Amino acid sequence: MVSAKMFLDGGLNLGMAARRLGSRVGTAAKEELRSKKAVWRDSLMAAAFRAIADRIPFADLLVEVRDARIPLSSECQILGNYEASLRRIIALNKMDLAGSSNLKAWMEYFRERNCISCGVNAHNKESIKQLLSLIQRQVSKLKGANQCDNNYTATVMLIGIPNVGKSALTNALHQVGRISAAEKGKLKHATVSPEPGETKDIRSFKIGSHPNIYVLDTPAILSPKVPNVDVLSKLILTGAIADFLVRKKDVAQFFLSIHNCSEQYKKWEKLSMKDNERLFLNGTTEQLTTSELRMRQKNQIPTDHTQDPIVQDVRRTLFETISSFGGDISCEDEMETLIALQFTALQEAFHVSIECKEDAHDKVAGKLLNLFRTGRLGHYILDHLPRNIQ
Repeated sequence: MVSAKMFLDGGLNLGMAARRLGSRVGTAAKEELRSKKAVWRDSLMAAAFRAIADRIPFADLLVEVRDARIPLSSECQILGNYEASLRRIIALNKMDLAGSSNLKAWMEYFRERNCISCGVNAHNKESIKQLLSLIQRQVSKLKGANQCDNNYTATVMLIGIPNVGKSALTNALHQVGRISAAEKGKLKHATVSPEPGETKDIRSFKIGSHPNIYVLDTPAILSPKVPNVDVLSKLILTGAIADFLVRKKDVAQFFLSIHNCSEQYKKWEKLSMKDNERLFLNGTTEQLTTSELRMRQKNQIPTDHTQDPIVQDVRRTLFETISSFGGDISCEDEMETLIALQFTALQEAFHVSIECKEDAHDKVAGKLLNLFRTGRLGHYILDHLPRNIQ
């Protein structure tokens, strides 16, 4: 049986093999950047960085949006001078991909550093209401001498690195804020895309009245300095940086090494049973006829890896490959052996042709990364807390 360990209070405790594979991804990306075949940040991002820096002093409140899966690695370096301030909120977006229970230790970590933080899911209305309420409370504290001025206007600036969900949060805050304030008029929409770097300029959206509160959606920015290989590998894995610096297969191998170190696969044990066995265990005597099984298969689109039956097959495949592996995954060579077995097995689960092995592995990698990045393969926090919290 595979030996797997998980750091339950705030993130995964990666083994040496997983760290080495992550280091390979980060190192390959840095080498690509040094070779001048790729650009860390273009002139537009550099200009956006300067424009945002110029506007920060005039904003009443700063909301730094981070990826909840990488609470430290997704830090926006431009806000270093606002580490402990009433003017700053750290919004850990995509909490649905990290798991709300896993974020508790991180919330305590930021609280001990006098940082206001909250977990948020841009696609959950109740979560957005909680973030909006927090923003309104902080604005009230900052209002000070203008407490009785109904015309008081506050500006909230959303800042973050690429693909942390700033525009999705902006749209959600704009919609929920307008409804709660009974505002009339046409809704505006910030551009939302799964690809990083789609927001090109700074736009204003009203999210509250009495006092008036406007949120500024800003372009994604990266620090002028390329981060270390550990941070770089996590930014690539979570999609903060587009897949152009390294091969998708290498990134997918890094994900599998992380997954294999977690306890996630154990949740999918029942998926390794046959359909009729699962139905029996679930308390039903329903038996699927041959024609019913064929109908289910007919309704599937083999090339669409996001369909539930295919996702279930992928989960089952991951469970069976890990649980049946007899090696020690703390050993780098044996971890790579397991990952090679998983790639071969996943080709069948994803219905990928095996005519060309390299092309097949690239297709498997792309589909696997998509399922990870959309939360279909479990909840993960990839950063490790700097120290234990008592």
